[in-house]
Amino acid sequence: MLKPNRHYADLKDSFLFVEIADRSAAYEKAHPEQLLLRMGIGDVTLPICPAVISALHAAVEEQAHTDSFHGYLPECGTPSLREAIAAHYARRGVRLDADEVFVSSGASDELGALLDLFDQDSAALVMEPAYPAYVDTNILAGRQILRLAANRGNGFLPMPDSDTTGDLIYLCSPNNPTGAAYTRSQLSEWIRFANATGAVILFDAAYEAYIEDADVPHSIFEIDGARTCAIEICSLSKTAGFTGMRFGYTIVPHELQRDGMNLHSMWVRNRTTKTNGISYLLQKGAEAVFTPQGQAETQKQIAYYKENASIWMKTFDRLGLWYTGGKNAPYLWIECPNGMDSWQFFDLLMERIQVVGTPGAGFGTSGEGFFRFSTFGSHVDTEAAAKRLLQWLG
Repeated sequence: MLKPNRHYADLKDSFLFVEIADRSAAYEKAHPEQLLLRMGIGDVTLPICPAVISALHAAVEEQAHTDSFHGYLPECGTPSLREAIAAHYARRGVRLDADEVFVSSGASDELGALLDLFDQDSAALVMEPAYPAYVDTNILAGRQILRLAANRGNGFLPMPDSDTTGDLIYLCSPNNPTGAAYTRSQLSEWIRFANATGAVILFDAAYEAYIEDADVPHSIFEIDGARTCAIEICSLSKTAGFTGMRFGYTIVPHELQRDGMNLHSMWVRNRTTKTNGISYLLQKGAEAVFTPQGQAETQKQIAYYKENASIWMKTFDRLGLWYTGGKNAPYLWIECPNGMDSWQFFDLLMERIQVVGTPGAGFGTSGEGFFRFSTFGSHVDTEAAAKRLLQWLG
């Protein structure tokens, strides 16, 4: 008899953002006269930049003519795109071979697919609070999950110590949900730990474009030793507004080996077996992001969202609320006022001032008592939500 994957029964009943959507929909049905300001889920609001739109139109036109039509593409990405991404890293002082770059339909997809590289008996170490997919994908794989608590005491940047164990180490910097970002010395310590223990770091760099501090690396490969212990996953969702387009890329160094097997070669085999790659149109649009024009235009959009972060930071400072994030990240993580738990604060925000955020408890037990705000709304909505919060709590 066919048996289903019983690990699905180990998942929570609903994904965090489904619960938020359900509660918001119930409120709107009961109060149709009220407009909710959605400051929680991190979807972008600005349109795709002109350089990308032009590239997409040109790619569509190419597909209309015999002499420029493109069918199947290399599964790991077109050479020109992989070279463009490698050149982008080189401008930051990181040497990559183009074939170490693997393009994908998004960071979330890769975070799950990469688990194919590792034995089920390997244990995953997750810093909590954490993006829920880190935990859920490992639950579905039947893998043991170890948790390292991030909290106010360690600035939501936990470090390894003599008691730390784990084979797969999830590091997200700048972090979702907390906005906290590891410094070079902190990441160096994690790299030393991974190389000493044989662990592999899965480094989620989806928000690197928001980094301002010189001492916060954009890539883990800026640090010596990372090429023998790390895989980096990045995305254009929050860099270039590709949340609806879906594009990401993963860096697997040639030097990365474990137990006599080369993970780069394994990933080539995995991708050429399990996927036919992503569309030509999407790859041409993504390639435009890495041109001088694309970089200038996307930086303007990032600056827009950073202005929203400034609005939130000034608001929290006036209210005397403790928070991380905002400066190097598009998220802000506040301590709930008056000792409230995170879902209680969620409900009160919605009922009292019609603002929707993200409860920290949805990111793990260490997130209880904290709350995430996003910077991806419009200036108008962000200013309105901040004003309502000041009037309510001020």
